[in-house]
Amino acid sequence: MAAEEYLELNRTNWDSRASVHAQGYGIDRLLADPTALSDVVAFDLPRLGDLTGSDVVHLQCHIGTDTLSLARLGARVTGVDLSGTSLGVARDLAERAGTDIEYVQSDVYAAPEALGGRQFDMVYTGIGAICWLPSIRRWAETVAALIRPGGRLFIRDGHPVLNAAMAMTVGAEHPDREQQPWMTGPGATTLALELPYYEQAEALVWNDEYTYAGDEKVAQPRSMEWNHGLAEIVTAVLDAGMELTSLTEHDSVPWDALPGFMVLDEDVNEYRLRERPERLPATFTLTARRR
Repeated sequence: MAAEEYLELNRTNWDSRASVHAQGYGIDRLLADPTALSDVVAFDLPRLGDLTGSDVVHLQCHIGTDTLSLARLGARVTGVDLSGTSLGVARDLAERAGTDIEYVQSDVYAAPEALGGRQFDMVYTGIGAICWLPSIRRWAETVAALIRPGGRLFIRDGHPVLNAAMAMTVGAEHPDREQQPWMTGPGATTLALELPYYEQAEALVWNDEYTYAGDEKVAQPRSMEWNHGLAEIVTAVLDAGMELTSLTEHDSVPWDALPGFMVLDEDVNEYRLRERPERLPATFTLTARRR
């Protein structure tokens, strides 16, 4: 599929999600309290460092709740997103919050040109972003082009193991269950790695009438996704001229990624497996610095 075809499909999908997500992303709470942060940025806070006076570009910013939160931490923030409808919601949020944020419509790979060649102290990429991109190497090269020498990358995203997992029913007894009785037995449902873990040339095409936040159907349900293995992500970052400064795997994720299997931890407003959460790396945080 040509680049413009996947971009158009995903753009219209996210356009149709924007109004639904505007009802379920905690916007009222952000507007009611000028010091409030999105749950995502609050989780990221211990690893973000001091953003005061920093120039930050937020790639794939969607409706801008995390973008606003970064600005509230003292950064000068520019948000970039493929979806014009999402950016309309983001601009309205920033205006109602009395916060000066620049928003630019662009796909990720075209961002350096769309931003006029500007460079930033930090590139921030939030949760659930890179699965919409076909090439992780091209993503890393784009990120490096946006970062000033000495600047940094911050990304927290869904773990590729989570992205590869689906619920499946166990059909036969496993001999090792005699020694490890907590293993899932026949007839019960468990997680299995059924989707690609490594980046593939062909996308996974989905047709989901409902999105992860909100109860309304989306007008355009089709989308295309790619998974990227953790080593593929790290190698792409290193090959793009950045040095890794941290890599952390987490057992929680901001949305109910596996309905029926996950439970909300209200202390961090994140979901983890109800049973044996140590089985699943649900998200990762990677930070890097451009040499």
